[in-house]
Amino acid sequence: MFWSKISGVYDLVENIYNGKTNARTTDYVASLMDKDDKVLECACGTGMFSVKIAPCVKRLTATDFADGMLKRAKKKCSKFSNVLIESGDITALKYEDNSFDKAVAANVIHLLDDPKKAIDELKRVVKPGGTIVIPTYIHFQRSVAANVFDKAGAGFKRHFDEDNYKEFFRELGVGNVRYKVCEGRMSCDVAVFENI
Repeated sequence: MFWSKISGVYDLVENIYNGKTNARTTDYVASLMDKDDKVLECACGTGMFSVKIAPCVKRLTATDFADGMLKRAKKKCSKFSNVLIESGDITALKYEDNSFDKAVAANVIHLLDDPKKAIDELKRVVKPGGTIVIPTYIHFQRSVAANVFDKAGAGFKRHFDEDNYKEFFRELGVGNVRYKVCEGRMSCDVAVFENI
């Protein structure tokens, strides 16, 4: 699997190429968390968001389907007693309905064949009134790093900019979405909405 194969160099590329954007984005996402929250993170990768979210919440369940990524996330999060790292598929979550206060799915929507299925699953497992946070790289079709990843086998299904990212949620029937763009070489647009 592509993502397991590149897990060893993923952080290096992310930090060197897009470190400022990632710092801004992870800080912003962490600021949306509360100390009593039980949070699900899907597509946690190597734990870039996990290490920022964990100190802010009661419990974090971080999932990914790539074993290589999970190994790195476990190592990064080993200092936190409130983090559980598990294998998981965002389009078929194994958790009961209304299990989490918040869910985060960072930089994965553009990779999915059926993003609606993933959004529906996030809505199912987050309590009514809870928050769903979906940071996604935008303008990455112009990015050198994205082109390299795509040619290596990442399999991007969509390329977003600010406008078509908003349209994406409108087409899925998701309303009242707040957006925050974290600027950088490969900017990230954080979509935040209440689960209703």
